[in-house]
Amino acid sequence: MDTSLKGTLHKRGLRMTPQRQLVLDAVRDLGHATPEQVCTRVQATAPAVNITTVYRTLDLLEELGVVRHAHLGHGAPTYSEHQHRHVHLVCHRCGRVDEAPTELLSGVAERTQADLGFRLDATHVALSGTCADCAAEHDAGTPDHEHDENDAAARAVEGDR
Repeated sequence: MDTSLKGTLHKRGLRMTPQRQLVLDAVRDLGHATPEQVCTRVQATAPAVNITTVYRTLDLLEELGVVRHAHLGHGAPTYSEHQHRHVHLVCHRCGRVDEAPTELLSGVAERTQADLGFRLDATHVALSGTCADCAAEHDAGTPDHEHDENDAAARAVEGDR
């Protein structure tokens, strides 16, 4: 059981429930996960836990600073542990998500702070583009219809993670 989370919950008049621990464990195990993926992982152990409970628990864990979410494109946000800090690089062709150090955006962060007074949270950023593999395939002249089949297969594999 996560004793620090238990203490944080207790200070707020809440208690550590098995469902909360299962949701936190699922986020930790999966690395980046949508609420649906978290729910599937939790239901492997506790089939009675429903998606509403997962959403409420993720919201609470985020409010407590234990997890954070990022929008990696269209669809549901993905959740990770709060200290899981990096910029997400999302390939709009195959759907692959890579990670880069937040320092990659330090120049942008400094500029937005200096010019606009805006403080960038680089850990909440997803950059969309084309991954090296897809760019190489495109440069090699892979016909688009073949790439579409590869895209679908890649997204199916990514969804299984």
